Amino acid sequence: MKKTILPLLILAVTLTACKSNTEKTAETKLPKVAIAGIGIESSTFSPAQTHEEAFHARIGDSIFSRYPFFTEGTDIRKRADWVPTFLGKSLPGGIVTREAYESMVEKTLKMLKENGPYDGLFFDIHGAMSVVGMQDAEGDLIKRIRDVIGAEVLISTSMDLHGNVTETLAQHSDLITCYRMAPHEDALESKARAITNLLDRLESGKGKPKYKAWIPVPILLPGEKTSTRIEPGKSLYAKIPAFEQQDGVIDAAIWMGYPWADESRNHGVVMAVGDDREEVTKAAEELAKAYWDVRNEFEFVAPVATLDESLKMALASDKKPYMISDMGDNPTAGGAGDVTWTVRELLNRPELKSENGPSLIYASIPGPELVAEALKVGVGGKVSALAGAQVDDRFAPPLKLEGTITAIREGDRDAKVEVVVKIGSISVIVTEQRKPYHQESDFTDLDLNPREADIVVVKIGYLVPELYEMRGDWVMALTPGGVDQDLERLGYQNIKRPMFPLDPDMKDPDLSARLIKASDDLNK
Repeated sequence: MKKTILPLLILAVTLTACKSNTEKTAETKLPKVAIAGIGIESSTFSPAQTHEEAFHARIGDSIFSRYPFFTEGTDIRKRADWVPTFLGKSLPGGIVTREAYESMVEKTLKMLKENGPYDGLFFDIHGAMSVVGMQDAEGDLIKRIRDVIGAEVLISTSMDLHGNVTETLAQHSDLITCYRMAPHEDALESKARAITNLLDRLESGKGKPKYKAWIPVPILLPGEKTSTRIEPGKSLYAKIPAFEQQDGVIDAAIWMGYPWADESRNHGVVMAVGDDREEVTKAAEELAKAYWDVRNEFEFVAPVATLDESLKMALASDKKPYMISDMGDNPTAGGAGDVTWTVRELLNRPELKSENGPSLIYASIPGPELVAEALKVGVGGKVSALAGAQVDDRFAPPLKLEGTITAIREGDRDAKVEVVVKIGSISVIVTEQRKPYHQESDFTDLDLNPREADIVVVKIGYLVPELYEMRGDWVMALTPGGVDQDLERLGYQNIKRPMFPLDPDMKDPDLSARLIKASDDLNK
């Protein structure tokens, strides 16, 4: 009996040890994946320039807090040995200075060098970053990252659908995807998809997809005409899931491109990636054709009018709040955010000069001089100071605002300090630095009630979800600025022509798929 038990005990101990060693081996075999990216949407038609501090860089583990799916204990967090390096994300704005770009790139490359080697990289970008002296900033960035981490590493790129995809970016991205909704309610879902696709390929051992189909589509339209809330954008993007469900297709994506930068890369693109050449090619070509076929159906997501017409409609309406999008200087699309033209026109309206006139909230205009005066006199005090047009004075000069301070709020990450100046029946939000106003709390934190206001004018294009749900009615005003919706007025010099809608009678383009080489085949 003892002779029987002893071998069993030895076997049990051996199996336990083997199991322990297997678990340790499994732990050490988690793929090692870096995280990096620089993201901004930047207009070359604005005189503004964007500096490094605007990117509010996150370094190392602080990057995890940007993504809820990286919370400790989540499935994605547990599936890899994550190495977060440098992630810079800025509000849309003007062209990025070369000094800012090079500084951020060097920090990224340094951290990647120090912590390699890697199995994969999650590359989180926007795709519309313009940099002084460059035509393809994201292409340059990913190529320089490749030079550090090597051609074998699997890169999964996540983008905004208003980004631009050059052949260089397509070549160095093994997996690539973009948002499928505008407004971007699926932003986090899209990033999670990019990461999951990456992990699935690493865990399965399949590695790089065999095929990447890339098709440039010569369409360049503003987001206010291509929203997925309405047709044809809604149905166009709804076609994507059926293609990615096909065997041999990992992902398919449609990029609308960014119209407010004058670069040769700015146009629509369709891509599909996967292991089945026929299915990948079919997905890309059918989506590209569908995109081209509906080009004449794209229209503004809401009624558009001049500012004067917009105000007449708002003043005549009994729906509260009547929202007016001040589109030409929209900071969420790359405008400088300090064009005073609309504020000047509002202050000249006789209906709004009396305290008892229709209540109107204007959000917002930067005015550090006025903010400084407001901090001196406090709430209830009177101010008379200049605001706006420090960056973009092409359409109107700095504007003297004279009124009563009704609120002051300090400590906002973007605005720094916000004040409200009451002038007649208008409440003008003035900020130390520019800030887009997206949420109801942006107003209520300043003791303003946008739901009860007669009119709310916001420097924005299409309304983001919270403002959209709040609206009583809505019109988009065709105002001047660096992100002018009248593309004909911008004066393109570098985009590829012909381009729809600038060349409405152009011939049908070649929309056949171009198979892009894998990153590790580029030198073969």
